[in-house]
Amino acid sequence: MSMMYQIIWQAINKAGLTDTLHPQDYLNFYCLGKRESSSADCPLQTCNSSENRALGLAQKSLDGSRDTEIAMGAYQPTYTWSGKKTHPRSQVYGYRMSLLAEHLGFLKDCFRQPETLECMRKVNSIAKTNWKIYAAEEYKEMTGHLMQYPIQVNKDGKVTTLPGHECFPDVGGKVLGSSTNLPDALTT
Repeated sequence: MSMMYQIIWQAINKAGLTDTLHPQDYLNFYCLGKRESSSADCPLQTCNSSENRALGLAQKSLDGSRDTEIAMGAYQPTYTWSGKKTHPRSQVYGYRMSLLAEHLGFLKDCFRQPETLECMRKVNSIAKTNWKIYAAEEYKEMTGHLMQYPIQVNKDGKVTTLPGHECFPDVGGKVLGSSTNLPDALTT
């Protein structure tokens, strides 16, 4: 993560845009989570009186043994800017809009143009708010279930954990992972 953010910062710096742009305007890491109010008749032993949390993560070396992520790329050559002279509206577009609706709980007009700063900043704002709600002691309804991966990225691309969140709530894994004696070739 650090390497990618530092490369982005170098490009922003080279373009002289450090006052207006941030590395997270171009690269972000998210996780999925759900927080529910528990009911008094909950049959599970794991229920407690305040809330239930469920967290979906890419297991990024949380226990030092794996580096597993999912990424997806899609391309439809008949739906391009050069071919259509307008925004491509293909199955890839439909899939992206479907994912945004599912994970954020609603759609905004800015989501039609994911390459814009307005779109990135809106998604990041929602994801950041959802993380705060998820990690809070008191239960509050989340908007969707897309959350900011709990890292803090400085303008120069340096990555640290969010203050007070070195580990994930309830699951205990370290946000930035841990060292292992295994060779990188086995874990990356």
